Amino acid sequence: MNKDIKYFGIDISHLVFDVTDSEGNYYQFKNKLSGFKQFLKLLNCNSHCVMEATGYYHYQLAYYLFENGKKVSVENPLSVKRFIQMRLSKIKTDKSDSKLICAYAEQVELKLWQGSSKEVQECLQITRVLSVYTKQSTMLKNKLHGESVLGEPSKAVVRSLNRSLKQLDKEK
Repeated sequence: MNKDIKYFGIDISHLVFDVTDSEGNYYQFKNKLSGFKQFLKLLNCNSHCVMEATGYYHYQLAYYLFENGKKVSVENPLSVKRFIQMRLSKIKTDKSDSKLICAYAEQVELKLWQGSSKEVQECLQITRVLSVYTKQSTMLKNKLHGESVLGEPSKAVVRSLNRSLKQLDKEK
């Protein structure tokens, strides 16, 4: 741990993000641009922000901090979870999680997050959407098969399922 670095453990959710710094100070901000700007005021050149990869919620804040020249690490949630379990913490709140993420940051070697270009992000988003379409298509085909196994499937149900499949095929 570098004594000059001030770590900020961030637990982020849909509406807010909770922050605890390495001095034990706790803050909560809205998970939108106004909250990002407020949080940025706390940071200096020795600040290092650490958060878990949350699926979607961490992206906007991570990019905002990165684009404003701040050090950001986006960590694997399983690594953080194992660290928390080793500390035998029984308390599970957003505030306690931000504190534990800060403790994690102080004890492990962090990799700086670089983000992806807008083009790469768009490709990843398209891939995720196509995956959803494929799953939905498979589900509809299975449902059609199930209807045919019944012997006398409902014509209205079969028409509806076929319309849905056709629409999904257009989207793909």
